[in-house]
Amino acid sequence: MIGLEVHAQLQTATKIFCGCPTEFGAPPNSQTCPVCLGHPGALPVLNERAVALALRAALALGCTVRETSVFARKNYFYPDLPKGYQISQSDRPLAEGGAVEIETETVSRSIGLIRLHLEEDAGKSIHDGMPDSDRYSYVDLNRTGVPLVEIVSRPEIRSPEEAYLFLQRLRSILRYTDVCDGNMEQGSLRCDANVSIRPPGTRALGTRTELKNLNSFRNVERALRHEIERQIGLRSAGGEIEQQTVLWDESAGVTRPMRGKEEAQDYRYFPEPDLLPLVLEPRRIERLRDELPELPAARKRRLIAECGLSESDAGLLTLEPALADYYEQVAGAAGNPRAAATFVLNDLLREQKRSGRADDEIPLPAVRLAELIGLVDAGTISRSAAGELFPELYESGRAPLELVRERGLQQLSDEQALERLVRDVVAAHPAEVERYRAGKRGLLGFFVGEVMKASRGKANPKTVNALVRKALD
Repeated sequence: MIGLEVHAQLQTATKIFCGCPTEFGAPPNSQTCPVCLGHPGALPVLNERAVALALRAALALGCTVRETSVFARKNYFYPDLPKGYQISQSDRPLAEGGAVEIETETVSRSIGLIRLHLEEDAGKSIHDGMPDSDRYSYVDLNRTGVPLVEIVSRPEIRSPEEAYLFLQRLRSILRYTDVCDGNMEQGSLRCDANVSIRPPGTRALGTRTELKNLNSFRNVERALRHEIERQIGLRSAGGEIEQQTVLWDESAGVTRPMRGKEEAQDYRYFPEPDLLPLVLEPRRIERLRDELPELPAARKRRLIAECGLSESDAGLLTLEPALADYYEQVAGAAGNPRAAATFVLNDLLREQKRSGRADDEIPLPAVRLAELIGLVDAGTISRSAAGELFPELYESGRAPLELVRERGLQQLSDEQALERLVRDVVAAHPAEVERYRAGKRGLLGFFVGEVMKASRGKANPKTVNALVRKALD
């Protein structure tokens, strides 16, 4: 039984209760003020854009938005929490309910959400990487007060693979709506995972542990798999599972105990006395609902219907809004949506991965890729030649036809010239001809391959196939 708690940093220029910037990578402790440091007499003022982004996330996820929500103080002591409490929401959160749709090879289903609420981030404790880390820990409070939404799933996730898919789909929705950039490496999307086990056929939930320090989707999957195996092994040996928070040690591939797991009462929640209840007018909620963009699930259905794409191709293309936008530009310019999908998912993503570029950093203009597809469709070059040309085209962005001419990749489609090549190949392999005519029809591919070799890959494969069949038959 797995439940996830996802913290997503809202894309605001300033913090949730003060005017300090939220820019990543600034010198330590340079983006703080008396408000986010909790100095006596400093009062918080709610960031209106943070509220709008949180509402957008809630509506995109199908949550029920409360017209009145209340901020609360979550009290705990930690070195990177300067006020000794975190402003969050407890019994009256911004939104409740909603779901995230996931699809596996065998099933498609919804993972329900419990709640979505606003809160401020804590600072960052640095325990290693400093010259004297053997003696001291450091604290950077730049992140203190950065606006977050916490999204809590129901414990309905049944496997580490489903947890991976849930996070993938959730991140996609947050990026489509410009709520969060989804960068886990910079900490703008973070996940804690709660996991327990129970014997088949029982309904009572088992003792849970909470996994922290999960900085990638793959680490969430790996950590959950290890923790499930650890709990099953412990129970099978007659041991008891302790309710605790554990850290994922990525280098060792194991979880390590951190502290006993707190319950809600341990935080001594009480309403934040310095903030009024957050009251939202229904018409404002509906206006934001009307302004939502086309979401990934709807876009996927549209591409399947309009472009004739498979479920898997449409799903991959719509995970990232920038990639989906790029694909639609290529497909529109080329007039061949299936070929565009093949080039984007295979050739383009291969080069993106090789170069280390993000999905919104594609150097190849969509019109250039559409021109390349047009050359293949017109029979000017073969698909294999286009694949050979792609890396250079990707980096240079030059006109594909220029590169084709420079490298002599024009496809040979002249039937008379190809007939001569076919005759030569057939004449050079009399034994294979006899075996083909005796019923070994699989040898057709051998002859086609030999003709393609003789033409140095320039022959039109479709034409060659037809001419070889004619010669052999």
